[in-house]
Amino acid sequence: MTQNPVVEFSRPEADRPGTHLVLMLHGYGSHEKDLLGLLPALPEEGFTYAAMRAPGAMPGGMPGYSWFELQGTFGEDITADAEEVERAAADVIAWIDEASSDYADVTLFGFSQGMAIASSVIRHRPDLACAVVGLSGFVLDSADEFFDDAALAASSPRIPFFYGRDQEDPVIPADMVAFNLDWLRDHTDVTKVLYAGMGHGVSNQEIKHVSEFLCHVLR
Repeated sequence: MTQNPVVEFSRPEADRPGTHLVLMLHGYGSHEKDLLGLLPALPEEGFTYAAMRAPGAMPGGMPGYSWFELQGTFGEDITADAEEVERAAADVIAWIDEASSDYADVTLFGFSQGMAIASSVIRHRPDLACAVVGLSGFVLDSADEFFDDAALAASSPRIPFFYGRDQEDPVIPADMVAFNLDWLRDHTDVTKVLYAGMGHGVSNQEIKHVSEFLCHVLR
């Protein structure tokens, strides 16, 4: 790894072995404690939640952290450099490889930019996670050799992927959403749910559905 990431855990180290590890990857300009606020609505028994801080400081002294730089205008034409995404995903993979032997399995939980990292991880290492939750985010449109999409699509069974979003999300452009849908259908066992009035965020109903999804796929 390029650095040791900051990671906040939901339970003490002695209580983690044998549990389901859910690695939480926050969005652009946020931090590792953000998604931990969802824990009261998520299953607790048998689960360990680990929230990782992205490696990059925001430009111009803005608060928060990012997994990679974003160019363009939110809602219109966001672009990202594939090499930056790959470096961030590789660091997450290295951390999972080091930590995963203590757990029953690993699930990735990414919000917004964090969904791009979560999906990039399974595209490079389809064996690494047993499920993915992606909320209000995107999958990088890239055919770089880092992404072994053929192996992911050939997985049997395909990896369960919960994809939640608001149809009126003002941040993720329509072309990215269209790519998400096509890619998820072609490469994963996707559960797609739309939520009205949520914007670029998370709703109580959505987290209830995520909780049900985790309990179902990790039963």
